[in-house]
Amino acid sequence: MFNRWIEDRLVDVCDESGVGMIAFCPLYQGLLTNKYLDGIPDDSRASQAPGLIRPEELSDGVLDVVRSLDAIAQKRGQSLAQMAIAWILRLPEVTSVLCGASRPEQITENCQALQNREFSIEELAEIDRLTHSASLPSSLWAKDDEAVT
Repeated sequence: MFNRWIEDRLVDVCDESGVGMIAFCPLYQGLLTNKYLDGIPDDSRASQAPGLIRPEELSDGVLDVVRSLDAIAQKRGQSLAQMAIAWILRLPEVTSVLCGASRPEQITENCQALQNREFSIEELAEIDRLTHSASLPSSLWAKDDEAVT
């Protein structure tokens, strides 16, 4: 949801070529789960440096956006993680997602995203508005140096 660099060209190329893609990090290193809704837990990987999730990705502004996204997920009857997975799977070009899990319960929860993959136009617009309002550093994987906004 936050890191959309694939939308610039890759999604269209896959569509035109008739090939699928596998999305990785749909939960943004745990940011799009309930883990950080109340701040950074002392026992999380984010509390230790260096890591794949950077301090500026856990700013108050970004966490406010995450909380707003969680409210949308709750209205949909989903956890934030389930909504994030469903959101990426809404694209027909995405055939699967790679999600890390540290506990078996997380796998069960993530699989439940398949029960509600439909989004209303209003939900998509609100998700776009929220995610575009977050100021995040450039992607660790994209080839450009522009910030993801």
